[in-house]
Amino acid sequence: MTVTIRDAKGSVADRQWIESAYSDYLEDLAHLNTGVFPVFGEFGDREPDLMARWFADDKSHPLIVLQSAKPVGFALVVRVTHQPPGLPPVDYHMSEFFVTRKSRKLGIGRDAAVLMFNRFAGEWEVTEYLRNPGAVQFWRRVIAAYTRGQFMERVLNGEVRQRFRTYNNPLQRPRH
Repeated sequence: MTVTIRDAKGSVADRQWIESAYSDYLEDLAHLNTGVFPVFGEFGDREPDLMARWFADDKSHPLIVLQSAKPVGFALVVRVTHQPPGLPPVDYHMSEFFVTRKSRKLGIGRDAAVLMFNRFAGEWEVTEYLRNPGAVQFWRRVIAAYTRGQFMERVLNGEVRQRFRTYNNPLQRPRH
């Protein structure tokens, strides 16, 4: 099984695939009962505007996750340009990450995340809601393995936030 990622900005087919999979993503999040995530269609015509921003903003990197050249997920990596005061700077934020239900628990999400971390080298932040224990467990496991335990985590306002550094070449990662 080969996992790859591909830029979705240059492909109408990839954008359409993300738009169609987005309803499954929102459905998964709506079941968390956080009150934060709407049911797909709840905001009507605003959803296409959201997708338009993903593909128009030069700081956003919508990506397709592929298993053996077939789309099975998407991610939105955002280049951070405005830093909150009092926190160390971050270069990238994992804004959205989704793997289809039938493709989960196969290592596809882990492999895709590693490809993204290697591609976008710098200081990262990944955030999950505490009410999403599957996401918290997934990201803790992936980030701990990727960084060899060299990451910072804090829980604030119902969110788990991991901060860590990535490198284009995994061999550049410090050994501790």
